[in-house]
Amino acid sequence: METALALAVLDERRGSALEEVIPSTMGEPLLWAGIDALLDRSAALGLAVNVTTNGTFPGRDAAAWAARLVPVASDVKISWNGATAATASAIMPGIDLDQAIANVATLAAARDAHARAGGRRAAITFQVTAQERNVGELAAIVRLAVRLGVDRVKLNHLQARRAELEPFSLRRSAAAIRRWNAAVQDARAAADAAALAGAPVRLENADALAEDPAEPAPRQPCRFAGREAWILHDGRFTPCPHPAAARGELGEFGSVADAPLGALWAAAPFRAFVARYAEHPICRACPLRRPGGA
Repeated sequence: METALALAVLDERRGSALEEVIPSTMGEPLLWAGIDALLDRSAALGLAVNVTTNGTFPGRDAAAWAARLVPVASDVKISWNGATAATASAIMPGIDLDQAIANVATLAAARDAHARAGGRRAAITFQVTAQERNVGELAAIVRLAVRLGVDRVKLNHLQARRAELEPFSLRRSAAAIRRWNAAVQDARAAADAAALAGAPVRLENADALAEDPAEPAPRQPCRFAGREAWILHDGRFTPCPHPAAARGELGEFGSVADAPLGALWAAAPFRAFVARYAEHPICRACPLRRPGGA
């Protein structure tokens, strides 16, 4: 996205109900040329920034990035997919787990120092894509999070939208679901033990599933449509992060390159979609509407 376009959206929303800015949930936002300008403008407008990063802190060391992120961040979510180097690198090739752990320790120290000085305490989250390759390490990831002062461990099921990912899905069969359910029990036990020891960590999306791959959990209300505004790199406005939305399969809702976000949000096409999204075939089947889906 052009930096000027992103800043124009924030300026147009000045004084509105907008509370938080999420600079991408795909790729590495710290590589984006506009990230410093976005952080500065968000701070000036009193908006929190919710960042998802892979934890490598490119271009600067962790301390320098922490100094930029901590004062304005509501949450720094770090993609974290293993408790051992072998598992972490199998899922995220090239990751140096020891360096990643050191980076989190640096970030946590900066967060705590900022809070002690009277600033807002940003949360730190491990965002885990649960799958066959790491299901046996979920509890160990929780224990590592506790050791590092991470506030939350968020478990997301792998979305097998490509055929080569299907063998790794923990929803593909009753046996896979049983492995997920056992791992959830262990992860909850680890979180409970941490709470008893005075070091609580929030464990999210750790929900047992029914052993039915066709319907492992009831559909929940959409957590995106009508609550979040998703803007693609070219300015197109979409209701949610589902890939179908980017392909225009949920409808066409305009672009912030052509109209203010507030106008697109209030326009008839978007309001009609929000009112009736549950009837859309893509939304009816959306895995993000199940517990543990997003």
